[in-house]
Amino acid sequence: MQEKKHKLELDVQYADTRLEATITPAMIERWVQASLLGPAELAIRFVDAAEGQQLNRDYRGKDYATNVLTFAYNEGAEIDDDEPTQADIVLCTDVLEREAEEQKKTVEEHVAHLVVHGVLHAQGFDHENDEEAEEMEQLERDIMEALAYPDPYAED
Repeated sequence: MQEKKHKLELDVQYADTRLEATITPAMIERWVQASLLGPAELAIRFVDAAEGQQLNRDYRGKDYATNVLTFAYNEGAEIDDDEPTQADIVLCTDVLEREAEEQKKTVEEHVAHLVVHGVLHAQGFDHENDEEAEEMEQLERDIMEALAYPDPYAED
């Protein structure tokens, strides 16, 4: 069964170039497409800890680098089905590499999960309460399974 592809404008930026050779734009596009519920205009940017910390501090008031930040530009807005979701998704290489090692995952598996997570955030999903978290985590599990990756929330 062929999956429906949504219209996607994707800009992949490697401000931190460490993963540029191993996490390709084609891989990222596949992960994004698997996560889309409609058209999207997205930028995915890989940054180092310093840029990640600055963005998290400046925009979320949290003075540390985090694994993924999603800046959803039409968050909370009523948009038509044919209007694209617009967002920047920032991945911090230092944090995601450390987490992959701690969680005994490959960097590819972890980046795929973080891209899926960020794209779902861009489309309005959240995990502020238990019900939202369960819904979002199940979607992530389903998407990761469809992409042939392991359950990102499975305990060792």
